[in-house]
Amino acid sequence: MLHIDGSYGEGGGQILRTSLSLAAITGRAIRIDRIRAKREKPGLAIQHLTGVRAAATLCQAKVTGDRLGSTQLEFTPSQPIQAGQYTFDVAQTVGTGSAGAVTLILQTVLLPLALTQGESIVTLRGGTFIPWSPPAPYIEQVYLPCLQQMGVQATVKLKAWGWYPRGGGELHLQISGSNGVGSLQPIHLLERGDLHQVKGLAIATELPSHIPQRMANRAQNLLEQAQLKAQVQPQRERGVGPGTGIFLIAEYEHTRTGFGAVGKIGLPAEEVAAIAIQELLAFHENGAPVDIHLADQLLLPAALASEPSQYRVAEISTHLITNAWVIEQFGLAKVAIDSSTRLVTVTPSPSQS
Repeated sequence: MLHIDGSYGEGGGQILRTSLSLAAITGRAIRIDRIRAKREKPGLAIQHLTGVRAAATLCQAKVTGDRLGSTQLEFTPSQPIQAGQYTFDVAQTVGTGSAGAVTLILQTVLLPLALTQGESIVTLRGGTFIPWSPPAPYIEQVYLPCLQQMGVQATVKLKAWGWYPRGGGELHLQISGSNGVGSLQPIHLLERGDLHQVKGLAIATELPSHIPQRMANRAQNLLEQAQLKAQVQPQRERGVGPGTGIFLIAEYEHTRTGFGAVGKIGLPAEEVAAIAIQELLAFHENGAPVDIHLADQLLLPAALASEPSQYRVAEISTHLITNAWVIEQFGLAKVAIDSSTRLVTVTPSPSQS
């Protein structure tokens, strides 16, 4: 059984998610101690517990420690991953409405199913635009298009928005699986090229239409002041409760990136827009092709590819360093991170390719 220290590095939920994905893919039993030790509320929160049970369902894993607040977990796969139709609902985990982030659960099950022959359809219910997690549009328009370049055949559709605290959002993920570890293509992102366009959505559910309109207007004005071509659309969408947010995509010649911000009571719509714009402009001035979040998220598919990958990142985060450490614990790849050039090189182990 492989032992993973959940307090290593940034000591958050990414250690758990990467470990679960790789345990399911490799069939290796794992024990994780001190889960999310460096968070304000350590242990398994609702979305983490749902992710554990989702990964276990794919490979019929035997699990101990799968309860809310648990800081220890043993996960032993009992069979190869099975393609199929699955539904994972964070509300069912605790028997009440919850905005646990379904995009994090999606990232836990995506690669295991993408490397398993057959068609899979996964329905995910919970929060779709939640702070400290990738919003659904990021998955759809940044993360999956990048993975599609590597051979991951997957698409996602947002059926309903889910906000904190009620959740109730819904994502549908469709995957055409391939032939296991080593079947993915490497990725090389060293230059991003010219900016083609910035586009975005200002969204609100169960709130007046002037709120997304004000967000869109503010975003459009700030982008025009920065002399960037942009189109930001206000939209009232379907959701079970009130919520609002903005998501912006910058499309470059060789890559794309996205930035979002979520509204909350007391925060003017214009300020929500300004938060997302500030992050986008900082990235644009940085010059790197891979944003801080994608930098971390590309490590796992690169480790499962047939040949080495290399990409240049906007920032070397503790998240990135920690995720590289977890991957190396499984012996699947070596990850080199050059702090001076911000270059990440992922070299799959010969036995895995």
